[in-house]
Amino acid sequence: MVVVVRVWELHLEGCLSLKDKRSVLKPLVNALRRANISVAETGHQDLWQRAELACAAVGSDRGVVEAELRSADRTIEEADGVRIIDVVTQWR
Repeated sequence: MVVVVRVWELHLEGCLSLKDKRSVLKPLVNALRRANISVAETGHQDLWQRAELACAAVGSDRGVVEAELRSADRTIEEADGVRIIDVVTQWR
């Protein structure tokens, strides 16, 4: 069994309020969940232009899990108004 935890530090360029932040993150989190990845906002909840998203992916084959994570990275990279600052990956 392969278990991976990935954490993205994000900069949300156009957000001027927590409501703006929610309007950017909610569709992003929903898109990641549709890709069969468990995801949650895990940090910077009180900041307008920063976010930390963490995901967990589990599978029996490392290649499949890596493909899911690459897909998650692309989803975040393609999101409007979101820039990845840092990514940390922990394989277990």
